[in-house]
Amino acid sequence: MMNAFSITDDTPLRLNRAAALAFPDGSITGDTLRREAAKGRLDVERIGGKFFTILAAIREMRQRCRVVKKARDSGYAPPDVMPEEPSLIPQDISSSIEVFNTALDSALAKPTKPSAHSLNSSPTSTKSKQRRKSVIPA
Repeated sequence: MMNAFSITDDTPLRLNRAAALAFPDGSITGDTLRREAAKGRLDVERIGGKFFTILAAIREMRQRCRVVKKARDSGYAPPDVMPEEPSLIPQDISSSIEVFNTALDSALAKPTKPSAHSLNSSPTSTKSKQRRKSVIPA
């Protein structure tokens, strides 16, 4: 007779099984979890030469791997909120920011056509040719 058991957050699971349960679309495998454990982002147990983890540890790993949205360096509005009306923009914003942005846009703009090559402004040297002529082969 088979024993029925339920998997909880604290049930030890082999890495392949844990990956299949935590990522049912198959995007993460046991090998991926093994690499995350080697990087120190996933807590594992080694029992009898086999690696085990729990679903709670995978949840913690996902927290550690979460990409945090970078905060703005400057500005008055939150990153995703800009006033729709110009009258709502604070009047004490430095115009140097606008000048900097305009200069940056100009520097990053791609040229519309390649520029012409400049012509040589110095005469061709003749001394090197004269030296070659004066060399007497042995």
